[in-house]
Amino acid sequence: MHEHGGQSHEDAIDPARVLSQEYWDERYGGEPVWSGNPNPLLVRYVTGLRPGDALDVGSGEGADVIWLAGQGWAVTGADISPVALARAAGLAAAAGAGIAARTSWQHVDMLTWVPPESSFDLVTTQYLHLPAAERESAHRRLAAAVRPGGMLLIVAHHPADLATVPRPVPAEMFATGPEMAAVLDPAGWEIETAEVERPGPDSDGEPVTLHDAVLRAVRRR
Repeated sequence: MHEHGGQSHEDAIDPARVLSQEYWDERYGGEPVWSGNPNPLLVRYVTGLRPGDALDVGSGEGADVIWLAGQGWAVTGADISPVALARAAGLAAAAGAGIAARTSWQHVDMLTWVPPESSFDLVTTQYLHLPAAERESAHRRLAAAVRPGGMLLIVAHHPADLATVPRPVPAEMFATGPEMAAVLDPAGWEIETAEVERPGPDSDGEPVTLHDAVLRAVRRR
């Protein structure tokens, strides 16, 4: 379900449809959707960390998974779309045996999936947007999958951008960093939130300044 920093030029979409496997299988069924480059904020926050076990939820075509594997991480890419997972696995194989050996792929629906608790040194999701109640539930489950000393990294489109770049889904599917952080207990986490600016196009392709909401949290040992 990666957005990879882009925005949609589609008309309004039924929220139930955008959460479905059918929608994402269709979207990934043609030409590549994303650039193939890792998300810049993943690179910013993870570069220099000691590699371990990582989980990338909403892994899409696998660019973040492949980049992490190249940094020495053992990475599970999880996505609702088997079409995306098959494409990602093919790209990982094409990147070389060493990359492919450090990657695995799992078909999941984040509305219900419970990842194994305390199993990952890094849990990341980039531009995975869900309605408020479903988002809070998913983020709690992702946080529980982080080992003590590990990092939870969530990056999403900031709701402030809705005035600049209309999205095809309801506004409630976007949240600020502090709003996302509300599911975490500060006693158990070192929490950092941020609003990060980046250049990008508006819905007409004109250059504008876009904003990402970031939640970075390290689980206390």
